[in-house]
Amino acid sequence: MNAIKTTLLLGAMTLLLVYGGLALGGEQGMILAFIVAVAMNFGAYFYSDKLVLKMYRAQPVTQSQFPEVYQMVGELTRRAGIPMPRIYHIPSAQPNAFATGRNPENAAVAFTDGILNLLDRKEFMGVMAHELAHIKNRDILIGTIVATMAGAISMLANIAQWGLIFGGGRSDREGGHPLIHLLMIFIAPIAALLVQMAVSRTREYQADRTGAELMGDPAPLAN
Repeated sequence: MNAIKTTLLLGAMTLLLVYGGLALGGEQGMILAFIVAVAMNFGAYFYSDKLVLKMYRAQPVTQSQFPEVYQMVGELTRRAGIPMPRIYHIPSAQPNAFATGRNPENAAVAFTDGILNLLDRKEFMGVMAHELAHIKNRDILIGTIVATMAGAISMLANIAQWGLIFGGGRSDREGGHPLIHLLMIFIAPIAALLVQMAVSRTREYQADRTGAELMGDPAPLAN
């Protein structure tokens, strides 16, 4: 059910993007919007993990530095049937952990000092199970696609705004009806955000379920 819901939401996002391009620029606008979406998704697919890890100043760690973390992740990946991801440490007191990477073969998990110090062993393992579930379910790829498409829709909204400002003298045939521009400016970005939030919530629920299965106990994730 979650997979079907995610597919439908992604379809809605795609239709919103393509129709926005069609409404603003006709067939050429639709094609341009589609090309932009593909290009943005391509870039995000290959480089989003590197950008995220660099943004957080995450450092790769060895088994000798964090042997217990390595043991936990190794056991969970064995249960999940996925390759061992790269493990990164973030020197921050803020409790946080996340997974990134375009697929299980090119994945990474990162954790901060804050979350390692805050949680006991079983709770921390539950967090790692949740993040590895995202990798197993390819949620990072889905989230990246949704985020880049939402960005493309926001870009179309900006184009519509400038078109409304500077295109007042053009006919409806040339520039599109002003009402279409207003809808793209105000409604489309909000709709894209709502779809993005719905996809994220759906994938989080699924990650909790998969993580609980990997742990064999839902209690650490509930805590």
